[in-house]
Amino acid sequence: MAERRRRESGQATMEYALMFTGVIVPFTFGIMYVAQLLWVWHSMVEFTREGARYASTHCWQPGGDNVLQYMYTHVPVNIEQANFTTANANATITIRYSSVDPDTGTLSDFACSDSECSLACVPDVVTVSVENYVYGKFFGFLKLPGVAMPAWPTSLPMEGAGCDPSTGLCLP
Repeated sequence: MAERRRRESGQATMEYALMFTGVIVPFTFGIMYVAQLLWVWHSMVEFTREGARYASTHCWQPGGDNVLQYMYTHVPVNIEQANFTTANANATITIRYSSVDPDTGTLSDFACSDSECSLACVPDVVTVSVENYVYGKFFGFLKLPGVAMPAWPTSLPMEGAGCDPSTGLCLP
């Protein structure tokens, strides 16, 4: 009887070790991965919203350089922050200014031949998006493909483009 108990006590230890390495550890790392992914997701949604807010209240520039510079210096804190602080990032930041056709309500690309920072050059809508971003922080060492993220587009109507109609001065 005593010898049978000794054999069975080793069985419980072995079952726990298998359960720990086969289920509990992978499940824990899976939760950590999803938490990091959602953190980056939320940060990038806020990042595009902040960029669109900035673009809607500042001067239109053909390439959106003023908005890009602002966005590169105001990336929200997250584990992938370094990937969004330079033009050589793993993602593409796109700024698109549009005009609204008063008859059909369709959007078309905005163009202006006047000075780019004036009351004469104010688009109707701005859309900011972060495109072509693949989250692969956790899977890098496992040689698995990353998770392709959506573009996170944010569109806002222009709010005067930073121009004061009474003085004619505009914010770059």
